[in-house]
Amino acid sequence: MTNLEARPTVERCAAGGPGAAGVELVEPRLVPLGGVRAMTVRRTLPSRARSLVGPFCFLDHYGPDDVADSGGMDVPPHPHTGLQTVTWLFEGHVRHQDATGAVRTVAPGGLNLMTAGHGVCHSEEGTTALFPDQRRLHGVQLWTALPEAARHGAPAFQHVADLPVVEHDGARVRVVLGTLLGASSAGRTFSPCVAAQLDVPAGAVVDLPVDAGFEHAVLVDAGEVRLDGTVVPPAWLGYRAPGPDRLRLVVGPGGPARLVLVGGAPFTEPVLMWWNFVGRTHDEVVSARAAWQAAIAGDADGLARFGSVPGYPGPALPAPDLPNVRLRPRDRPVPAAGAEPNPLS
Repeated sequence: MTNLEARPTVERCAAGGPGAAGVELVEPRLVPLGGVRAMTVRRTLPSRARSLVGPFCFLDHYGPDDVADSGGMDVPPHPHTGLQTVTWLFEGHVRHQDATGAVRTVAPGGLNLMTAGHGVCHSEEGTTALFPDQRRLHGVQLWTALPEAARHGAPAFQHVADLPVVEHDGARVRVVLGTLLGASSAGRTFSPCVAAQLDVPAGAVVDLPVDAGFEHAVLVDAGEVRLDGTVVPPAWLGYRAPGPDRLRLVVGPGGPARLVLVGGAPFTEPVLMWWNFVGRTHDEVVSARAAWQAAIAGDADGLARFGSVPGYPGPALPAPDLPNVRLRPRDRPVPAAGAEPNPLS
């Protein structure tokens, strides 16, 4: 998935310190994916409140989306650098194609994981033209920032058809990345991290053991949920700083809940994000944009870096214009120790 904002902001992503006491809430913002009947996503990372959770630097949450109304997902070929894209679904199907030659459809229960390295391009389609029986799309996509040792490498793609599932305190826990409750995903990662989907019945109390050295966040897809005593509204993110060795999730009596857990060791390398590029400096981002524009014009050097997606039936997505100033990372505020949690709790 791409960031289709016409004027993308520059984001400085860095380990955010200890965070607020207890649970810090991150409000989503609505971002259209483009087109006449634009599919809208709810984005919680990056935000003014928090730019990273472990290596996770981007989190889009979408649906349940009526494909007949929205047209579904149709994201033309676009570039990435310095990151991994992590895609899984609650409902529907999405076909991924990229410049490594990978063509794979992801469905609920599976994972698509693309490592951009120095540069790659891909497209994503979840339309009724491809999937005539598809009625709804519903899922998440995340990016992880690659550490210095991995971000200059060759691109790669991995599809995991069946992610491991564990039952715990009545919850059904699907491990997407990393290790949780003794189960490990086959997805390859480059920083210590974890991602999981939790389907929890109404009225359940789940005490989830976690790595005390990780920071964690819980996205509520549906249901009445309290994280360590704090209400996390649907589509919001509840963040916990490193320290606790377990998270308590309490689901209200009104119905079941679906949650997405992400976490990891605090990412200590500052990164610069602009549009679909994760780098370190202004010059890196400018160089990546120029190479992508050259690639879509057919230039050999640009194609050598990003490649092309010949199977997509349409043109690639051009990069937005750069601002007329040098890109300067914007520092994120770090909540003071002991700060009050969000008043929605």
